[in-house]
Amino acid sequence: MIVEVFITDIKKQSQVKIIEKMLQLEFTTLKINFYLDETGLAFPLGHSVLRVEGISINVKKKISLFCNKGILCEIMKNEIYDDNVTL
Repeated sequence: MIVEVFITDIKKQSQVKIIEKMLQLEFTTLKINFYLDETGLAFPLGHSVLRVEGISINVKKKISLFCNKGILCEIMKNEIYDDNVTL
């Protein structure tokens, strides 16, 4: 199973419902979860999280679907920050 996590600028539950339906129609085999931003900060600091799980995930196609709808979307970087670590 592959998991990809994206950050988006989606702010409202009504937008989430529309995007979830669109993604489920386009990618019927994927499990899709959204987590709305609660920071109130501007994208990318404040963002919603889209988690997609499946056998195969076409990242470019997903990002292009969002861009076509005027939504900012990018893959969440796989980085761990620890203030206690000195580099």
